[in-house]
Amino acid sequence: MKECKLFIKYKVDGKLFSDDNYQNQHYVIEKSFSDNMVKLDIIPKAEIELVALELSYNYEYDPESRFYINGYQSWTTSYEARSDDRQRGITPILKAIPFGKLLAATSGDYSFVDYPSKAGMFHSFTYTYITKDSSDELCFYGSLNEKTGYTIFHADMNSNKLKVVKDVEGVIISKPYELLNIIRIEGLYDGVFDKYFAALNISKPSKIDHLAGYTSWYNYFGTIDEKIILRDLDGLDRVKDVVNIFQIDDGYQPFIGEWTSKNEEKFPIGMKKIAEKVHKKGYLAGIWLAPFNVQRKSKLVKEHPDWFIKNEKGKPIIGCVGWGGAYVLDIEIKAVREYIKNFFDVIANDWNFDMFKLDFLYSQCMLPRNGKSRGQIMCEAMEFLRECAGEKLILGCGVPLGPAFGLVDACRIGCDMDLQYKPRFYNKLHVNNEIPSVQNSMTNTISRRHLNGRVFLNDPDVFFFRDTNLKFTLEQKKILAKVNNLFGSVLFVSENVADYGDDALALAKKAFAKSNAMIISVTCDEDKCYTIKYLQDGEQKKFSFDLKTGTEL
Repeated sequence: MKECKLFIKYKVDGKLFSDDNYQNQHYVIEKSFSDNMVKLDIIPKAEIELVALELSYNYEYDPESRFYINGYQSWTTSYEARSDDRQRGITPILKAIPFGKLLAATSGDYSFVDYPSKAGMFHSFTYTYITKDSSDELCFYGSLNEKTGYTIFHADMNSNKLKVVKDVEGVIISKPYELLNIIRIEGLYDGVFDKYFAALNISKPSKIDHLAGYTSWYNYFGTIDEKIILRDLDGLDRVKDVVNIFQIDDGYQPFIGEWTSKNEEKFPIGMKKIAEKVHKKGYLAGIWLAPFNVQRKSKLVKEHPDWFIKNEKGKPIIGCVGWGGAYVLDIEIKAVREYIKNFFDVIANDWNFDMFKLDFLYSQCMLPRNGKSRGQIMCEAMEFLRECAGEKLILGCGVPLGPAFGLVDACRIGCDMDLQYKPRFYNKLHVNNEIPSVQNSMTNTISRRHLNGRVFLNDPDVFFFRDTNLKFTLEQKKILAKVNNLFGSVLFVSENVADYGDDALALAKKAFAKSNAMIISVTCDEDKCYTIKYLQDGEQKKFSFDLKTGTEL
């Protein structure tokens, strides 16, 4: 990794500078290069505001090379891209609609990463790999430090270029600062990821190795109440021997952000009693939170208008467009941190829930601020949430993955599941890379399989076996369940199992069971047909299906 070209842009006393030298009147950059690593540290001679940093390499892509795209956050589409593919950003139609870009861009990287319209140009967050022509070997590149800013790998397969970009926007330094720390590994698929996470010194998840059970969202969404929850809790008795968790999603709280306020109308007995009833069944009790978000019509907004992240105009930013819009609590404010710690303490130690599903976490780092990059803010936010949760389980969701490594016990690795298999009109329009989609969710389940059991338990989102409020064929249900079971370790339904017929019950029990399959290889052709080879119970097996139609081949 020695032969590269440096580019740095920065400000001193408000004046903008750019350079390609490792030292000048404002800084010295100490460099460590070898064939398998690069590390850069900047020593400023005055206070410097960093704007941009990149290293450019020549890279000879083979004709059949594929570049792995690790999307910005949990929901972002991730896959192996071919030279004739195009990584799509926000559709021009949405950009032309008032507030269209805001709606589409809130959850992604669209405000700080360019999406070229040309095929063969891609970017990947934190790590990537490039396949070799007619070989199973990979050339892997990974960041060893996201705390100083997101590391983004850019491929230009047309011009045979590979660029490493550090998102240092907003960083202000007056002391030595690590700019970049990259490792390069060559080898087979499993081997390179074993070596990468060993280099990161991340231990495998140890608290639990399998979660199976119920989550309320994908049937009732926010319309849950005590009657529905307790009915579905009883319904889970039919699969009691293969499940271990019951999770309550959005809808139990009166407003987003008012997590410990009692919802007298919908949950009169209160969430502490609900958790007790879950525990009496022998299950872990899980609960959903969006810990950084507050609904705009919440009383918290009126009582504490100074608690929220503001834009350059002094207006609170929108961290989520759901619920009529939600603002983002600023954890740089001491009173905000105390508020968050308090509701975690109540839910963990008074209500006695065992697992927090923490959602929309990306919202904390939408803007760099206080001299920190987006990556530093997100890493500090995840460390703070781990502190708040203590020894309770965390299931991360809507979170940039690098900052979550080693801090969550489980994590969503794809976008939300949809209630119909066929893509909707907004999927065809391509609103963004984070919108609910069965196909994108399954693609991520397969393409991010390397994370499962190495850094956390992969949550591929729900599978279905009900017959109501759903547009899936039986074959599509079976394929989704099998993909989730083969590649995931968090296996949920959002259904009253009491309503299952005998066939659906048998299928659900099989899907909930912990898989002992060892994945040998995964291939995907240009028509989105997957072939998965795996070893199970001493027998080599093959599973092939058409992702577009949901039919087994």
